[in-house]
Amino acid sequence: MSMPQPSSKLGARFNEAFLFAAEKHASQTRKKTDVPYISHLMSVASLVLEAGGGEDEGVAALLHDVVEDCGGHPVLEEIRERFGDRVANIVEGCTDAYTIPKPPWKQRKLDYLEVLRRADEDVRLVSAADKLHNVRSILADYRREGDSVWERFSGRRDGTLWYYRAVLDVLRQGQANRLVDELERVVTELETLARKGSARSASLS
Repeated sequence: MSMPQPSSKLGARFNEAFLFAAEKHASQTRKKTDVPYISHLMSVASLVLEAGGGEDEGVAALLHDVVEDCGGHPVLEEIRERFGDRVANIVEGCTDAYTIPKPPWKQRKLDYLEVLRRADEDVRLVSAADKLHNVRSILADYRREGDSVWERFSGRRDGTLWYYRAVLDVLRQGQANRLVDELERVVTELETLARKGSARSASLS
């Protein structure tokens, strides 16, 4: 599927999506921080638009975690009714769980990698932006906190590094995309810092 030509205008749907996401995620923060969760959604939407995404992709970026974190299939149908099939399909392609509690972490991630392999380019664009912002955030926190940062994640150090490298490998199979290039850079940097941290810990034990 080819990417649409971006429009310089964002309409009322984008504003509506922002308010919808802000309401749904109102009580949520980023992992083990006081940072409002909406900041992540704003960052992902910015990355998508800067990479050439249109309004549909921008709206989906704002909504990409709503189904997973705020209500599952009923919320997906609400998105479909309010924002259209294409936005709902992109959000669905970025969702790896529909229930709380979520399924076991490793199987959920393996299943999502299979979804991503079959995904259209609009899903890949939003997913790349999502993962890029996540890894940038982990990298910044790792520089401040060191190895304790891995305690936030279900996959801990090895699982988290495996997952982002696996996502990168899948995204590399699609169209050339500057977000994927940047994701490769930050994933590699995080892997390098994590190895150095492990080596330091081993030398002190």
